[in-house]
Amino acid sequence: QVQLVESGGGLVQAGGSLRLSCAASGRSFSNYAMAWFRQAPGKEREFVAALSWSGGTTFYADSVKGRFTISRDNAKNTVYLQMNSLKPEDTAVYYCAAGPYVLTTDNYNYWGQGTQVTVSS
Repeated sequence: QVQLVESGGGLVQAGGSLRLSCAASGRSFSNYAMAWFRQAPGKEREFVAALSWSGGTTFYADSVKGRFTISRDNAKNTVYLQMNSLKPEDTAVYYCAAGPYVLTTDNYNYWGQGTQVTVSS
């Protein structure tokens, strides 16, 4: 079992930056691929970024490529999402997810509760 808790969300102006964190507890965090998804009001949840257990393989949605960076610190059982050049369309609840395979679909085993990110224009 893995429990995930996101933090770092908030209100930011367009063009600003935020760093989200996802703290994991439970067994074998370093064995899991990790990902971030987001869900805007009235929209389906969508993939944002993912990385392998080693951090050596990463995937990004086209909409965030070049602006967002996913990383992990296995010693701290934490995965991060650095978000730069934020746009109003990035406004959403951001979710952290963990699973045995690095995927761009939402077939992950464990999910956090989410953290709200609001970007004002």
